[in-house]
Amino acid sequence: IASVEDAVDLPWTMEPVGTASRHWAEQLCRRAGFEPDVRFETDDLEAQIALIESGNAVAILPDLMRVRRRPAVRVVDVDPRRRSVFTATRAALSQTPAIRACRDALAVVAPKDLAVP
Repeated sequence: IASVEDAVDLPWTMEPVGTASRHWAEQLCRRAGFEPDVRFETDDLEAQIALIESGNAVAILPDLMRVRRRPAVRVVDVDPRRRSVFTATRAALSQTPAIRACRDALAVVAPKDLAVP
């Protein structure tokens, strides 16, 4: 397949109902004009890759899974690719050196393209 639209008649594997990633994937399919035929449901991304590799399903997985890409799994980029990252702390701790260092590191790394080729 070359796009989400090409997977209209294929079985899908997705995270459980109620998770943000499941909602996002379902909305992406709906914008493409179809309701995904979800036959496998697991929050184990390695299990999802095994289902894909065995030819039993297609899925939308995060870019972080590219690190573990296997030759039998074809990766197709889906746009828009974006992720919101935020930090949350107690107000009293928000300016501690450790929290500031973490936020500073995220601010440096977040704008970069982290996709693994």
